[in-house]
Amino acid sequence: MLVIFRKFAVTNAALKVLSGALLLVLATLLIAGQGKSIKAEVAPEDSIGGRESAVTAELVSLETGGLSEPEEFTQPRMLLFSSYRIQQGDVLGEVAKNFGLSTGTLISVNNIKNTRALQIGQTIRVPNQDGIFYTVKKGDSLESIASRYKAEVDEIRVANELFSGQINPNTSLFLPGAALPWEEEQEINGDLFLWPVRGRLSSYYGYRRSPFTGARSFHDGLDIAAPSGTPIKAAMAGRVKAVGYDNTYGNFVVLTHSSGYSTLYGHMSSIGTRSGAYVNPGTIIGYVGNTGLSTGPHLHFTVYKNGSSINPRTVLR
Repeated sequence: MLVIFRKFAVTNAALKVLSGALLLVLATLLIAGQGKSIKAEVAPEDSIGGRESAVTAELVSLETGGLSEPEEFTQPRMLLFSSYRIQQGDVLGEVAKNFGLSTGTLISVNNIKNTRALQIGQTIRVPNQDGIFYTVKKGDSLESIASRYKAEVDEIRVANELFSGQINPNTSLFLPGAALPWEEEQEINGDLFLWPVRGRLSSYYGYRRSPFTGARSFHDGLDIAAPSGTPIKAAMAGRVKAVGYDNTYGNFVVLTHSSGYSTLYGHMSSIGTRSGAYVNPGTIIGYVGNTGLSTGPHLHFTVYKNGSSINPRTVLR
């Protein structure tokens, strides 16, 4: 018992000495810290400003050093929709911009055929991400579709909640990040073609009474009255398919364009291009005249889509 007591006594004494030493060290550190605090409080303003600048520089360095974007913007997302009611004065492009989307996204999601035909009060769907819908065709695979539309396979899987790589024909898939072909979007917006000549519309597209026979007949283009010799311009980039003379259209030019479009320009006084030439929008291809079956100087302008005429006013800017 005595030995045990002595060991305890010695140990207790050692602890007391050690505790005292620690207290002395802590007191010294505390005094030193207080001294620094006092110095900081009375330091000149330029010293304080320098310290703040250093902190700012460090924050900027972190910010530009590659901080990752929030996960919700970098990871594939499920497709979700909200709705919007068209208001007076709305333009689809501005509506899309307000939601951080492309015009083509709203066109595709809502299967819009003519943006100029949107009605006040009409409700459209607004997705939570850019992209378009695509109808799967026979022989398609996720990889081939993604490659064609510059999309990511994983994003297509997540957006459409696909649990396998198998897709069936006629299935409608949302392709995140994909865009409508330029020509298709311009056509739907009614901005695909330039007016080939400025003048007065003397005859419209559709059925009319013939000025020569008086019988009801179909007029497959627009007649634009203008002074003889007025330059006629290519309405869209393309290649000259044919030039020549026709008993009905007089001196004419036919252009072929992308996406199945072609245009006819008739009744020219003279032709200003040649067969096989490539023309840009606005290139002069001839001049207004009164040749062929005509009642006065004007341009007959027809737009064809896959070989069939369409109303030019639906695609003219």
